[in-house]
Amino acid sequence: MRILITNDDGINAPGLEVLTRIATEVAGPEGEVWTVAPAFEQSGVGHCISYTRPMMVAKLGERRFAAEGSPADCVIAALYDVMEGARPDLVLSGVNRGNNSGENVLYSGTLGGAMEGALQGLPAIALSQFMGTETSVLDDPFEAAQVHGVRVVRNLLDKGLWDTAPYRMFYNVNFPPVGAAGVRGVRVAKQGFRTSPGFSAEPHVSPTGRRYLWLKGSPQHVPSLPGDDTEATLAGYIAVTPLRADLTAHDSLAELEARLA
Repeated sequence: MRILITNDDGINAPGLEVLTRIATEVAGPEGEVWTVAPAFEQSGVGHCISYTRPMMVAKLGERRFAAEGSPADCVIAALYDVMEGARPDLVLSGVNRGNNSGENVLYSGTLGGAMEGALQGLPAIALSQFMGTETSVLDDPFEAAQVHGVRVVRNLLDKGLWDTAPYRMFYNVNFPPVGAAGVRGVRVAKQGFRTSPGFSAEPHVSPTGRRYLWLKGSPQHVPSLPGDDTEATLAGYIAVTPLRADLTAHDSLAELEARLA
């Protein structure tokens, strides 16, 4: 199996090392793991693509490249340049430092990389490690992903739903904020929504007197709806969420058509 890996934390991120080990084991001794990841951190860029400027791609080692762009850029660069003629069988994105559950899905560059893989017609999985007080005291805060990642990816490849729809399905996997031994199992969960107010902005004045805004994230360990991805991970489960890039509110189409008729 030939696997392409990327992330949004950057080419030197420890989570990418974890993903490399996961991908190498999944690919097998006869397989290949190709890395095309952002040269610098790209957290929060979502599915951004850099089509208004050129992008430099640097080879750092055997099948290892850094691109001056977003995770989606990296997937495109891999398919149409770095790996041209050697299309991957699977795209893995992560392992993100921090959860990508709930509304974070909409901002995540990690998800953006997996989404681009799906839009390019490839099986794709995003993986993220929820951080918390339990992971902060571990020698390896990615321990849950490290130990359980291969099994989750293999189960999705063997038993997951993979289609060829125009907006084909891809998967979002969130490992809980616990050590590997504390993982209680796997739950299929819907994308959630936290009850916190979401992102905000905080003004600051620099030493030169200029006024700037810092964007602030919202609390992550807060209640969410029963059965969603955030609730599952906070309960100690690995959350697996099937996603599509189609943002249509399908449940409202018929009623809206009737109202506007």
